[in-house]
Amino acid sequence: MTTQTPPVIELKQVTTRFGDHVVHAGIDLEVRRGEIFALIGGSGSGKSTLLREMILPQQPNEGSIRVLGAELSTLSDEQILALRQRWGVMFQHGGLFGALTVLENVGLPLREHTALGDSLIDDIAGWKLAMTGLQRAVGAQYPSELSGGMLKRASLARALALDPEVLFLDEPTAGLDPDSAGGVDDLVRTLRDLFGLTIVMITHDLDLLWQVADRVAVLADGKVQGVGSMAELACMEQPSIRKFFDGPRARAAQQQAQQSGAAAPPKTGEHHRN
Repeated sequence: MTTQTPPVIELKQVTTRFGDHVVHAGIDLEVRRGEIFALIGGSGSGKSTLLREMILPQQPNEGSIRVLGAELSTLSDEQILALRQRWGVMFQHGGLFGALTVLENVGLPLREHTALGDSLIDDIAGWKLAMTGLQRAVGAQYPSELSGGMLKRASLARALALDPEVLFLDEPTAGLDPDSAGGVDDLVRTLRDLFGLTIVMITHDLDLLWQVADRVAVLADGKVQGVGSMAELACMEQPSIRKFFDGPRARAAQQQAQQSGAAAPPKTGEHHRN
């Protein structure tokens, strides 16, 4: 008998309220080691709140969140600091410090959490930039000098600075042109495959979901409405799920994924779209 690998992230009966407004009403989720897991949902569905709860700036009113085996609500400040060094976060708007060069931004986590010398930190930061497809020369620039796609990659390089086990991505392709977004798609998949990362992302990008997500959880009305691959979700009938698959844009993303081999078409007897 084989023992199932414990989930990297486990949420049990997570409930979050802002005054009388219930954002999460008993959410259960598991993220498996080495998978690319996406959270989707309409505005106000609680995606960003759930992400903040996973990375500790916010705590739910009730329920349990375990990340890398640690129950977040019971950790001391020292344990929180140690756990945060095991994950990386790429924020939606980059989150880079404008007064620092790109190389200094990428090296900042190493300066904060290690005793490495400046020269070695700069070398590591340059390597992280190269991992995300940026030239070493970009490190001398400031965030304001970068294009949107370059800024996303620089933010991702900083998230990778401490060789994390888990990577959290908040809208990694938001605001990018199609070519730049496609480059991020490829990069996310490559990083997972090369380094065995577990990746959790929030995104509205249907192409990204079809191309790279192993499983997707749909949030609506305070609950998880469905979890599965995009091909599996495409066969579900709940209105909160169907809106991600009906309409010209959604069908185009699915057709492109099928042509590239990223998703299999529904089997005979499954839900078909007009």
